[in-house]
Amino acid sequence: MLYASRNTFRRVTQVEKKKVFPQEKSGLHPRNRHRSRYDFPALIASSPELAPFVTENKWGDLSVDFANHQAVKALNRALLRDCYQIENWDIPADYLCPPIPGRADYVHHLADLLASSNNGNIPQGKDISVLDIGVGANCIYPIIGLREYGWRFTASEIDPVSMAAAKKIVATNPQLTNQVRFRLQAKPPRILDTIIRNDERYDAVLCNPPFHASAADAASGSQRKRQNLGLDRRPGNAELNFGGQHNELWCEGGEEAFVVRMAEESAGKAQNCFWYTVLVSKKTTLPLLYDALNEEGVTDIRTIEMTQGNKISRFVAWTFLTPSQQKSWAIKRWSV
Repeated sequence: MLYASRNTFRRVTQVEKKKVFPQEKSGLHPRNRHRSRYDFPALIASSPELAPFVTENKWGDLSVDFANHQAVKALNRALLRDCYQIENWDIPADYLCPPIPGRADYVHHLADLLASSNNGNIPQGKDISVLDIGVGANCIYPIIGLREYGWRFTASEIDPVSMAAAKKIVATNPQLTNQVRFRLQAKPPRILDTIIRNDERYDAVLCNPPFHASAADAASGSQRKRQNLGLDRRPGNAELNFGGQHNELWCEGGEEAFVVRMAEESAGKAQNCFWYTVLVSKKTTLPLLYDALNEEGVTDIRTIEMTQGNKISRFVAWTFLTPSQQKSWAIKRWSV
């Protein structure tokens, strides 16, 4: 028997009694495995530890309490096992536990970006090299990129605890072994410097940067998220439902300073990567990033919007390669 932990949830006797028929979520990428609503009976079948967190919500649908960090963590573990065959996944307490559908969307749109430079064909396989800046303890982007497209990853991190957790995920899942190499950034707040070596080539760089400028800013952002989830009136429950350490949530100067610094550093590695990309949370950051990129002499800038329900996010992509260099890159590295 399952019991609800909040007043908005009701008791249900068996999860199997409430079969939620899949309905597509609006806006997610067509190849995103999470377009349909979560099939909780199937998820519980593959991950029984999810069961205590699943109840009927006030609309009569099966769900988890997204205010509960442990529930979100259990849901992520079930999704990774059911959709990507990742049997062993865990993160340290209070580290970022990201919503997987949105992370998957970034990967799929990145694949489309590469395809746009390759006659519509997505470059796949172990010869495709992707750099994840700030991989985090959860290692989500390498997992999805590897399982969906077979890409090999280099993963950078400034936090040794995050890196140790991500390394453990890779080491304990045979599908990931020898497919991800890790590099600790020895000189924070540098981003690309010391990570990208002169003789290396990356087909893409992806980055989900800290969006906030301070701990207070991060707390305010958390409160807005709670309001959007309808949780703002719950007393004594102010924690981040998705968790996050300070280096995962905020940095000096916030998103604006981070993306400008990344643009500047990418110019010093202009020939080392085809597409640099970075998630941008605030639309007001875009003009600042565009100006910085144009000053550095990029040859192409693209902004790719992503939609998940009512939420719109985006990443900005840029390249320094000329059209002839882009064609040569595709022939040498992506030809089947």
